[in-house]
Amino acid sequence: MVGAAVVVVLAGVKAAQSLMIPFLLALFLAIICFPVVAWLTSKRVPVGLAVVAVVVVLLAAFSGFGAIVGGSVDDFTRFAAQNQSRFDGLVKSASAWFEARDIDPASLDLLNMLQPGKLINLLGGVLKNLAGVLSNFFLILLTMIFMLFEAASIPTKLRAAVGPGRFDIENMHHAVIQVQRYLGLKTLTSLTTGLLVGLWTAILGLDFAVVWGLLAFLLNYIPSIGSIVAAVPAVLLGLIQGGLGYAILIAVGYVVANIGIGNFVEPWLMGRTLGLSTLVVFLSLVFWGWMWGSIGMLLSVPLTMIMKILLENTDDLQWIAVMLDNKRCAEKRLEEAAAVGN
Repeated sequence: MVGAAVVVVLAGVKAAQSLMIPFLLALFLAIICFPVVAWLTSKRVPVGLAVVAVVVVLLAAFSGFGAIVGGSVDDFTRFAAQNQSRFDGLVKSASAWFEARDIDPASLDLLNMLQPGKLINLLGGVLKNLAGVLSNFFLILLTMIFMLFEAASIPTKLRAAVGPGRFDIENMHHAVIQVQRYLGLKTLTSLTTGLLVGLWTAILGLDFAVVWGLLAFLLNYIPSIGSIVAAVPAVLLGLIQGGLGYAILIAVGYVVANIGIGNFVEPWLMGRTLGLSTLVVFLSLVFWGWMWGSIGMLLSVPLTMIMKILLENTDDLQWIAVMLDNKRCAEKRLEEAAAVGN
């Protein structure tokens, strides 16, 4: 019965994709913006005025973002469709290189898996899907506004629903703060990564620098895997535009930006509890990609991380959160447990 219920729920979530994705985006925006609203209200600004101020800033930011990115995305998708044969020619050149050294290219599955033309078109499709989701921006914004107005009253409603003394409000408050911290810091580090990549490719003169910065920003929400996927098309374009040395120079910029932020800045900012194992990241990517396509892939790790944080703050299910940890987080848990024992 439980298995059948899970299948029915998943089928419903998959069928409700057009409704669920705008709702989740509104929820993420509300979580990120709520600390600002709370800070303004603590300064005796009325709640309505605080929400309006946040909405005005968001509208200005998204309007500027859309104006800058929209044209570049359209140009890139046209470029991808028109130049697929040029990118596929890279695979033929690589095959010829291996054949000249008596290596059968058919035995190298990697060459068949890459298929640069299809990869470029896939990323173009991701950008189109993202533009389609943002076309519902009014619905997303309206939902976020109502969420911000309701946020302050949720703890009171939960206490009234389950009865006094039966709801751990402190535990819930801690979980919400962790979710806010994760989404806020991840958005900040992703934005920094996107700006660095966009600036680097612009300095080197690579075409569509805005698109590469946008992809780096979006795919940085997917640890490890996302940074690699974001770098491949830019490096391939660099290989065609300026040769091998130029492509290597572009790749170096990606490596420096992603290693510096992903391996040093993010762990330092987020601490031990906000880390997922690579296997969990990959499985969540596959699952949410199957559920909701390319947008599901972008939301996969934030959704999984929110689930992990909620499990972390539940006594009976905390062990599941531990199993989702990466090795570094698990080792720190053991060290802290040993220190408490001593």
